[in-house]
Amino acid sequence: MIEDEPGHPDSAESNPAETSSIRPPRVLGRVDSTTSDRANRWWWDHDAENYHAEHGDFLGTFADGGDFVWCPEGLREADVGLLGEVAGRDILEVGCGSAPCSRWLGSQGARVVGVDLSRRMLGIGLAAMAADGAHVPLVQATAESLPFADEAFDVVCSAFGAVPFVADSAGVMAEVARVLRPGGRWVFAVNHPMRWMFLDDPGPDGLVVHIPYFDRTPYTEVDESGAITYVEHHRTVGDRVREIRSAGLVLDDIVEPEWPEGFEHEWGQWSPFRGQYFPGTAIFVCHKPR
Repeated sequence: MIEDEPGHPDSAESNPAETSSIRPPRVLGRVDSTTSDRANRWWWDHDAENYHAEHGDFLGTFADGGDFVWCPEGLREADVGLLGEVAGRDILEVGCGSAPCSRWLGSQGARVVGVDLSRRMLGIGLAAMAADGAHVPLVQATAESLPFADEAFDVVCSAFGAVPFVADSAGVMAEVARVLRPGGRWVFAVNHPMRWMFLDDPGPDGLVVHIPYFDRTPYTEVDESGAITYVEHHRTVGDRVREIRSAGLVLDDIVEPEWPEGFEHEWGQWSPFRGQYFPGTAIFVCHKPR
């Protein structure tokens, strides 16, 4: 599930709470797992309809069989095959949102389960499946505690889902390693870590560094009462590599999609202008040793 970059005016428009046009302000030091889960569940339950009105067609949410789009650069699994052969495989999608990726995988012959924190996002996915006759099991759960048996899946994937939004992303890597079978593949896409330094602006102002790359203070948004309504956690490239290795997984590749020539689609702070200077997405391709 691809997310809007927080703090951009587009996301502020869809958020019931007020937001800043520059990420952060960061008013808190550490935000724990319980707070992160509660805030992000609230955010996506409240923003689901607006999110799909704006992005649903691009993601393939309303297409027969769904679609698997890795990132705002438009990279599709059908074209790049980062998951390898999927037919006949047991696949888990973590942070599936309305599950267009899971539905696409199911249409390719995979046995798929989708997991997401937001009940409303899952509800939109169920409605889409009822319309096209597809059926993929969807489970409401946190990525930090996956409700599945050890070595239950051949492949685990996540397209901008869960990983940046949990306090313990190292724990997510460990959970993925637990549910993967030996030789299984784990592929996840996130905002490119270097993007943390820049304003969330698709134009020239978005080339200005404002935040230290090594500042891991979470980005938070709050409502009028001061309650946290959104949290995003920053990790550097090195942090991600260490999380993967600590979970006993092997990092095979980091894909940094280039902006496609002639592609004029904008998504929040992703734009043709910014895309010509630096990557917006990092896709980590890993496997569990046999």
